[in-house]
Amino acid sequence: MEAHQHSPDSSSEECTVLEAPPGKNTCPQHAGKVADLYCSSCCCVLCEDCMSDHEEHPRVPLSQALEEHRNSLQERLGVVQKKLPQISDALSFIKEILQQLTNQRASIEEDIQSSFEDLHKQLDVRKSVLLMELEVTYGLKQKVLQAQLDSLSRGEGDITATCTQTEEALAGEACVASLQMERELWEKLGELAGITLPCQPEENDQLDLVLETDGMRKSIHNLGTIVTTSAVASQSEAMGAGLEQCIVGHPASVTIVTRDKSGGACKSGNAILSAEVFTPDGSIVDGEIVDHKNGTYEFVYTLPKEGNFSLALRLYDQHIKGSPFKLTVTKASEAGLEVSPSTTTATNSAANATPSTGSSEGAKRRGKSPGQKKKGSKRASSALGTPRRKNQNPIEDDLIFRIGTKGRNKGEFTNLQGVAASSTGRILIADSNNQCVQIFSNEGEFKSRFGVRGRSPGQLQRPTGVAVHPSGDIIIADYDNKWVSIFSCEGKFKAKLGSGRLMGPKGVSVDQNGHVIVVDNKACTVFIFQLTGKLITKFGSRGNGDKQFAGPHFAAVNKNNEIIITDFHNHSVKVFTLEGELVLKFGSNGEGNGQFNAPTGVAVDINGNIIVADWGNSRIQVFDGSGSFLSYINTSADPLYGPQGLALTSDGHVVVADSGNHCFKVYRYLQ
Repeated sequence: MEAHQHSPDSSSEECTVLEAPPGKNTCPQHAGKVADLYCSSCCCVLCEDCMSDHEEHPRVPLSQALEEHRNSLQERLGVVQKKLPQISDALSFIKEILQQLTNQRASIEEDIQSSFEDLHKQLDVRKSVLLMELEVTYGLKQKVLQAQLDSLSRGEGDITATCTQTEEALAGEACVASLQMERELWEKLGELAGITLPCQPEENDQLDLVLETDGMRKSIHNLGTIVTTSAVASQSEAMGAGLEQCIVGHPASVTIVTRDKSGGACKSGNAILSAEVFTPDGSIVDGEIVDHKNGTYEFVYTLPKEGNFSLALRLYDQHIKGSPFKLTVTKASEAGLEVSPSTTTATNSAANATPSTGSSEGAKRRGKSPGQKKKGSKRASSALGTPRRKNQNPIEDDLIFRIGTKGRNKGEFTNLQGVAASSTGRILIADSNNQCVQIFSNEGEFKSRFGVRGRSPGQLQRPTGVAVHPSGDIIIADYDNKWVSIFSCEGKFKAKLGSGRLMGPKGVSVDQNGHVIVVDNKACTVFIFQLTGKLITKFGSRGNGDKQFAGPHFAAVNKNNEIIITDFHNHSVKVFTLEGELVLKFGSNGEGNGQFNAPTGVAVDINGNIIVADWGNSRIQVFDGSGSFLSYINTSADPLYGPQGLALTSDGHVVVADSGNHCFKVYRYLQ
């Protein structure tokens, strides 16, 4: 029972009374006191005992102070919460940029792999040619020397045998019986004495190899470069008189200074910059961008009429600081100024903003070199301009003109692949690594382009083939997206087909029924779809049989509605019915007439002749409808390097994608 007794010095109150929690308005300085005021100077609550220390300070009722603090906190919360949508948008945008960067890395990696594979192949081909040339040269010289050896050996044998017989006859006794034999030996010796044998060498032993490798080693050492900048749109800025006011019909100039994320001036060029001037009616006026290669760029434009315009300057598809800019265009008489070239002012401004070796003298030199300027450009050295005519070529050939150089701008290409020609006088180019299709007139004048890199419907990820449907729609084989996209003639996305079926569509064509023919390079299969996307049939598999393919590339359709396929690794061209039955096969691996080293582009003329781009031999061959070799197209003045897609223009010329030279060429073709 003792366990239930309290200790002598304890009380029941100590055991049962708990400390009361402080009131919600209790003064933190004086326990038990209620605070009912707030000192604005000291930012603390006050009870009656605190008053003596805060007599001269401004005081407000505590309830008022609490309400004001709550309102202030609520307002700040609202300000911070408003940042969340902006942060969310930024997250999405940065993720998209990162994805595009990753995709570009994969694309460039593939380009590097394919380029070096091509070089390896070219080296192997050259090695084979040299070894073959060695064998042929050796064989010819060896044949001459061996024939001379055989002749001398026979002569030596005849003389030795006759001399031996004569010596034996002379060693015997002279008599009537030996007279006849000796007379025969005498005649034989006379013949041998008169024989002329080839005692002087009729060939030499020279077989040398001249192989200049030093220059090639140096070229290989410097082969390729990865180009980028650290420029960001949010820090980059523009300056110059052309930002505010310009005069009708006179060039105006704007200088763009690219900067990195910290605001530091970039020192190198090659940034992807675009500039567009919008007229009051919404149309776009083109200008020229010059890359000074020092982080600054100059945009020069001329406006045809007065009014209020806007100028959009974008870096990597994002507006730079202050863009879009408002422009006021006036007549010279209204401006009351003597117009002087604004290029110098802009360039000097750029030189002051970003010191470099370029500045004004470099701008003057560039002004004398029209090849450094480009329409609607992002990179330097565009070849978009007056087509090079045949009468300017030092060697007479079939070339009419060429368009393009390596780059990302209008009229510039990076690994162009497919080519198509429309009945309306247009040439369409699948610009594979620039993820777009560029459109030109039959005379080589740039008309438009469309395409955005991406993995969504309506975007492109390595377009390789292009064709024009009788309806005017543009059909594009999208290799990496593994589908075929349909666009309107204005470049607006309409539909896709083959998704989930195709593995690597390379070439496309259209048959006389309006059906879409797709050459699947990876699956080694030909698919035929309706324009709605419904699969009609497919045929082909991987292999070297008559109905098999090894990396097929492009397709064309002849007047019999038969499908012509270039079989790349089987070095042949095959013709099929729409049901996939083989009609004709021609070609073999080699460099001779009618032979191929990996055929690519193919087209058919009105007479049924088949025109084939011979990729590995860098030439174009012409065959009749039965596959018999007819001729070459003369490309000697400006040689091809790895031709890809090929088509016949509406005015009867041959247009070919000269992929290795990053341009397309138009040749005269007599049908």
